[in-house]
Amino acid sequence: MKTAVFSTKPYDRAFLEAGSAAAGQELMFVENRLGAETVGMAAGCAAVCVFVNDVLDAEVLRGLAAVGVRFVALRCAGYNNVDLAAARELGIGVARVPSYSPHGVAEHAVALLLGLNRHLGRAAARVREGNFSIEGLMGRDVYGKTVGVIGTGQIGRIFAGIMLGFGCRVLACDPQPDAELERRGVVYGPLREVLEKSFFLSLHCPLVPETRHLLNAERLGWLPRGGLVVNTSRGGLIAAEDAVAAIKSGHLGGLALDVYEEEAELFFEDHSSDIIQDDTFMRLVSFPNVLVTSHQAFFTREAMENIAATTLGNLGDFAAGRAGANAVV
Repeated sequence: MKTAVFSTKPYDRAFLEAGSAAAGQELMFVENRLGAETVGMAAGCAAVCVFVNDVLDAEVLRGLAAVGVRFVALRCAGYNNVDLAAARELGIGVARVPSYSPHGVAEHAVALLLGLNRHLGRAAARVREGNFSIEGLMGRDVYGKTVGVIGTGQIGRIFAGIMLGFGCRVLACDPQPDAELERRGVVYGPLREVLEKSFFLSLHCPLVPETRHLLNAERLGWLPRGGLVVNTSRGGLIAAEDAVAAIKSGHLGGLALDVYEEEAELFFEDHSSDIIQDDTFMRLVSFPNVLVTSHQAFFTREAMENIAATTLGNLGDFAAGRAGANAVV
C-alpha cells in the first residue's frame, strides 16, 4: 500500500523508513504541508500520513477522496485539524497515535516552567556576551508553591506527579478526576478556583470548541498577579493578544509556550533570514518574561520510535481491513 507522508522532516523519514520495509508499507515522503494546494501530491496513494499543522478540512478531505485516498494516519495524538464529520461522510478512515511520549512532554513542560521562573534564557544569553550580572534574574522557589494543572490525562497526570515531587501543592481541573492523583494529594476544583489559587499554571487539555481560548482576558485576570503560565498542549488554548495585554499590564508574570495558535506558518521551519509577519508573535517574543520553543516537547528518541511504530501499525490495520484500536473515524 502506498502512503504519502506530508510535512516530512529528516527525522520523520529516518524513523519511518527504519520500520516501513518490515511493515510492508511503501512510503512517499513529501516535505510540503498538506493543504488545498498540495492535495494533488497524494494522487496514486491509498493513504496520507500527516502531522499537527497539516490541514484536513472538508475541502482538503474532498480533494483527497477525489484522488483515491481512503485513510488518514495522524503522527500525533490530537486531531483538531481534521474535520471528522466530513471524513465520516466521505468514508475516509482516521487513526492517531494516542500516546507516544507523555513523559517527554511533561518533562518539557517542567523544563519550561523552571527556565521561565529562573530566567535561564536571559541568563545564558548574558554569559555568552560576557555579562555575568544577575540583576533582574531573581526567581522564586518552586517548592511549596501552588501549581495548577488544567487537564489530567496521561501528560497532565505525569506533570502533576513531578510537581508533587518538587514539594508543591497541586490543584487540578478536569471533567474526570484521577482517583490515583487524588490519593496522592492533588485537589480537584472548578476552573476559576484553580486559576485564582495557582501561582504556576500548566495546560494539558485538548483543543476542542469548549477549550478554545480557555485563557482569555477575563480568565487571565483570575490568576494571581505575577503568576506564570506554561502551555505545551495546543496553541489555541490561549488568546495570544489577550496574553500580550496581560504581560504588558504586569498582571501575567511570565509565559512559556511550546505551541502557538498561528504556529503553522512558523514552527518546524528556518525563518532566521525572513521578516516574520505575525505581529502578535513578534510582540510576545520581544518580552523578557516570555519563553518560546518550537513545538518540541514531544521530540525525544523514544517518542519518535513510538510514533513510527504506531503509525505503521495503523497503516497496516487499514491495509488489512481491520478496525484498529487507534481509530478516530
